[in-house]
Amino acid sequence: MIPEHLVFLDLETTGVNPLHDRIIEVGLCEVVDGKLVEEWSTLVNPQKIVSPYIESITGITSSMVADAPIFSDIADELHAKLAGKVLVAHNARFDYGFLKSEFRRLAISFQGKTLCTVKLSRALYPQHSRHNLDTLIERHNLNVSARHRALGDVRATWEFFEIVRTEFPAEVLGKAIQKQLKQPSLPPGLSQSQIDALPHSPGVYLFFGEKDAVLYVGKSIDIRNRVLSHFANDHRLHKSMRLSQQVRRIDVMETAGELGALLMEVRLVKELVPIHNRRLRRNRELFALRLAEDGQGTAAKIEIVTLDVMGQEEGRSLYGIFRSCREAENTLLEIVREHGLCAKVSGLEKGSGACFGYQLKKCRGACVGEEPLALHQARLTMALAGLKMRSWPFKGPVGIREKSPTGVRTEIHVFDHWRHLGTADSDDSLHEILNGSRPLPFDLDSYKILTRFLDKKVKGKDILNLS
Repeated sequence: MIPEHLVFLDLETTGVNPLHDRIIEVGLCEVVDGKLVEEWSTLVNPQKIVSPYIESITGITSSMVADAPIFSDIADELHAKLAGKVLVAHNARFDYGFLKSEFRRLAISFQGKTLCTVKLSRALYPQHSRHNLDTLIERHNLNVSARHRALGDVRATWEFFEIVRTEFPAEVLGKAIQKQLKQPSLPPGLSQSQIDALPHSPGVYLFFGEKDAVLYVGKSIDIRNRVLSHFANDHRLHKSMRLSQQVRRIDVMETAGELGALLMEVRLVKELVPIHNRRLRRNRELFALRLAEDGQGTAAKIEIVTLDVMGQEEGRSLYGIFRSCREAENTLLEIVREHGLCAKVSGLEKGSGACFGYQLKKCRGACVGEEPLALHQARLTMALAGLKMRSWPFKGPVGIREKSPTGVRTEIHVFDHWRHLGTADSDDSLHEILNGSRPLPFDLDSYKILTRFLDKKVKGKDILNLS
């Protein structure tokens, strides 16, 4: 269960974004059955300036890499050293992502199994909260010849792995390793190139079947990992099994962050109505309870109204959101019965005289003048308080600016009175959204997404006043 052939690897880079940054040093140790068979390292010319920040961390300067080989010079040799072996790295996703990007620039396919020692430490030492390399060095008293240099960090990673082999039974360690190495089965209708093209970024993914039928729309902050999880579970979940059998193509739409992915998923599910999406389907009509006031400001009854276009004044007197008129009526009836309210004054019964509840001594007599209407109104308002819809907290439309972790992508999500008007990625598209004349219907799912976002305690919320 413990792989016999391992390559421990570490990279030093000009930054953290594999799309824009480059490798400046590679170090590896090849280990067969627990024995070191080769150490190899080289500086790499990134063909760009090494920033002072990276220099301060690694000690690698622009002058040191000026005469080093560029990645294309070492690509074939490095590819041969890694091919068919399990790649072991601390935060393996980082190193693996940079390798794939560098090989992809040269049109070289690179695919392999990875074992992350961060995940391994978390699995085997759950009593500890920190698992970065500095923490492991201190906790396990690892020998480090050169911290933040590729070969020095590789040696420390290998030493940690050897300590783990002595502290845990082979069966326990083997299970922890195999849990990481378990690869999802590739659906028969997909090629490996489609899987390789999936990004580690936020966004929405679409599964297509025969004749380009839309099967499923999903979202994630890591599209690649989420898509692969569908196929990893296809032997346990009937839905995942059916998707694996039917999918022929995967399309991806990247977003700046999680909020954009949530909003895009809601919109696409309603527009495309995929056969495997049960949630977020198109709402035919939504309903709410509204207090209808008379000329003196005293509520005479409750109306059931449709939520077509939300307005600022209307939103202040609305209670609850219901998917059918019957659901709204049943909720109101339950409130009337629970709080001893009058069904006639509340609008549930018609005609004159006492309501049915009064005859059963369950109404306090607002229908026959025994309870003042103002008091009845106060009790009704208190009973409805838990269902009251939130008032729009801004003076007009607002934009929520969302940036990708790398800062490459920026989006502005435009809202007005709980309606999502659209998402802009440029000044022109923002202007077009704000000047659109077509009123948008109120959407329950977008409303829930926005209220959760506003309630979430997150530093640095970037909300723009667009009124």
